[in-house]
Amino acid sequence: MDTNLETIDPKSLLLTEPIPLTRHPAAVYLASLGEGSVPTMKGTLDEIASILTQGVGDAMTLNWAKLRYQHTAAIRTILKQRYASSTANRMLCALRRVLQEAYRLELMSANDYAKAVDIGSVKGSSSLRGRALTGEEIAALMESCDASNPIDIRDRALIALLRGGGLRRAEVVKLELKDFDPVKGVVEVRQGKGGKSRTVYLSDEAVEFVECWLDERGCKSGPLLCPVRKGGRVEVRRMTPDAVLKIIRRRALQAGVESFSPHDFRRTFCSDLLDAGVDIVTVQKLAGHASPVTTAKYDRRGEEAKRRAAQRLGF
Repeated sequence: MDTNLETIDPKSLLLTEPIPLTRHPAAVYLASLGEGSVPTMKGTLDEIASILTQGVGDAMTLNWAKLRYQHTAAIRTILKQRYASSTANRMLCALRRVLQEAYRLELMSANDYAKAVDIGSVKGSSSLRGRALTGEEIAALMESCDASNPIDIRDRALIALLRGGGLRRAEVVKLELKDFDPVKGVVEVRQGKGGKSRTVYLSDEAVEFVECWLDERGCKSGPLLCPVRKGGRVEVRRMTPDAVLKIIRRRALQAGVESFSPHDFRRTFCSDLLDAGVDIVTVQKLAGHASPVTTAKYDRRGEEAKRRAAQRLGF
């Protein structure tokens, strides 16, 4: 079977006319997701569609029902070359889900569907990529927010929540004002990953940073963290996960810190707690992981932690 996409006319895979969203496989799939997952998975489907159509189409203009094994096998090969195994497999999972909707909508035959999704996962290391930040790096990031304007104060509160609470960026933008309790020093994460909720405890310093932000934000109900215009005007509306990524990248550049992702704050959160002697089950619950096995993968303490552990053994 030929898996070379260059032999395929990209226009042949495009819709010839718009179809109702209730009959569109990609639209039906995206509608089944949680609000925080839609932008990411929409981007994933756009990327797959762009590969298949050589940049001509996107998730909504691609005719998913026309995909056959030659297309999905080629996509698997390309994703394997371009991405880490975990990312490639997540993208393949989205592809399978959209094709499943095409089959359910009776846009594909059972035979065509079965062949199209009969592609194996990409094998690779099960360890997580990323790194834990040092105390000096975190201090430099906070110092880059000189607290002279609402943007700096907002970003300082954002970093405090990500680092001090180990929140995912999709979780931090979903926080509401009512979710923060400065007296108890907690934030309530509602409907986190997997639809699970949890209570996150913050240090006194982190609580203070968030309270400083609230002095700028005001007490109007709505999202806890909000966009700030260049003039300093706070708009009480929800930020996006992508906005968090851009803020962290900008702060890293300003602070002279080696590039890292917002998710690395979670790795730092887990590593620092484990390094402090907190048992892994407690760290698992604080991070909102489904299993302590996942928490263990976030441990970025390195060989020094192992050496110190060995020194504790006596005779």
